[in-house]
Amino acid sequence: MKKFIQLNGLVAPMDQSNVDTDQIIPKQFLKSIKRSGFGPNLFDAWRYLDEGEPGMDNSSRPLNPDFVLNKPEFKGVSIMLARQNFGCGSSREHAPWALEDFGFQALIAPSYADIFYNNCFKNGILPVILSEEIVDRLFQEQKASEGYSLDINLETQLVTTPSGEQFSFEVDDFRKHCLLNGLDDIGITLQDETVIHSYEQQRKKEKAWLFADLKA
Repeated sequence: MKKFIQLNGLVAPMDQSNVDTDQIIPKQFLKSIKRSGFGPNLFDAWRYLDEGEPGMDNSSRPLNPDFVLNKPEFKGVSIMLARQNFGCGSSREHAPWALEDFGFQALIAPSYADIFYNNCFKNGILPVILSEEIVDRLFQEQKASEGYSLDINLETQLVTTPSGEQFSFEVDDFRKHCLLNGLDDIGITLQDETVIHSYEQQRKKEKAWLFADLKA
C-alpha cells in the first residue's frame, strides 16, 4: 500500500448525500478480487449512457457529458468532496478499490458509512471528516473556482485551501500510523515476519507430527 503523507490535489464535487457503494461500483463488477481494474467502472451507471457489464470495452461506450468526472476540467482529480453518509449500503471493499484505481487518494465529507470508512484506510485512501458548515464552504469555493485544489497534510491533520485557510481534522492514531507508513493488514503482519518465522521453526521442532506428510 502506498504511503499517504501530504497531498495537493484537484477537487471533484459529488454534491449528493447518501451515495451508496452500488452507485460507486455496481454489483455486476464484483466478480473480480484483484483490487485493480475497477477505475473504468467507477460510478458506472452515472458515467455512461448505456448499461455496463464486465469485460466491456469502456473506451467505446457513450459518456454522460453532465457527469462530473467526465468533464475535462476534472482530469487528474485526486480529491473528492462529498456530502453526508458517503459510502453507505453494502460493505463491498470494491468501492475504495474503484476510487483508488481511478486516482482518488482522499475524500472530504461530513460523514461516512462505518464499514466504507474503515475500508478506505485499509486501501490507502484518507477519508477526512469536516463539519457540514465547512464542507458547504468548500463546495461554494470549488464551484466559484475552476481547477480548485486543496492541500491535505496527514502529519499535521490539516486541510488548507488556496487562500491559506486551514481546517483541522481528527484521525485515529493507529490508522494515521498505517497510512503514513503505507501499511495495510498484511503489511502490519509482515512487520513481525522474523518472529513468525522463528515461531514456525520452533513449532516444527516441538510438534513435528503436525507437519508430517499425511498422504499415507
